[in-house]
Amino acid sequence: MPRLETGQSAPAFTLNDHAGRSVSSSDFVGRNLIIFFYPAAMTPGCTTEACDFRDSLVQLRQAGYDVVGISPDKTEKLATFAARESLTYPLLSDPDRVVMDAYGAYGEKTLYGKKVIGVIRSTIVVGPDGAVVLAKYNVKATGHVASLSKALGLG
Repeated sequence: MPRLETGQSAPAFTLNDHAGRSVSSSDFVGRNLIIFFYPAAMTPGCTTEACDFRDSLVQLRQAGYDVVGISPDKTEKLATFAARESLTYPLLSDPDRVVMDAYGAYGEKTLYGKKVIGVIRSTIVVGPDGAVVLAKYNVKATGHVASLSKALGLG
């Protein structure tokens, strides 16, 4: 699937979160939304990234941004991850990778020097009107939130 670009309409989605609740992109209309796609809960890089968003959540919310994380993990694993790491934003389950495909966050990537098919660590920022404000692909887990905050003019 092609990658999203600034100005494009963000694909609509509805997925279950770690608590089993249905969460839709339409729930965030009129607000800024940061969507980060990550390969697997409770792995070192994904834990670093998820905790970085957790630790920056107050600053992001004060600046008017909501945050959701999306992975192919089942809701039960996401519930364990959220509890273990005290994550206070929705973790959404996309086991069929339909939303990841739509956002360009699933496909060919290089892992340890080899081409593989999998989740591409990505972050998409969607504006209040549903248009893509920023699309970052192949991001590094460490330092990503600081880089994102800088790109959004938050500090």
